[in-house]
Amino acid sequence: MGPGFYVIAILGCADGSAGCTPVATLPTRYESRDACQAGTELALGASGDFDFPTLLAQCRPGKAPSAEHSGDRVPDGARRG
Repeated sequence: MGPGFYVIAILGCADGSAGCTPVATLPTRYESRDACQAGTELALGASGDFDFPTLLAQCRPGKAPSAEHSGDRVPDGARRG
């Protein structure tokens, strides 16, 4: 069984999509991954306050964060930059 909901995380990237750092997690909850993915472009448009050359929006399961850090891989989702 999958997660109960998804949230959009905004990541700031200094060099393209390498070395991305989470800068915000939006409060809106989505019931499916598809619904979350549909909201990523709008989320990026509203997230212009971060000082990074590239911003990414990634849908993440809405559960307790794991100890594993996924900053080395390119997130799926929308991209601005």
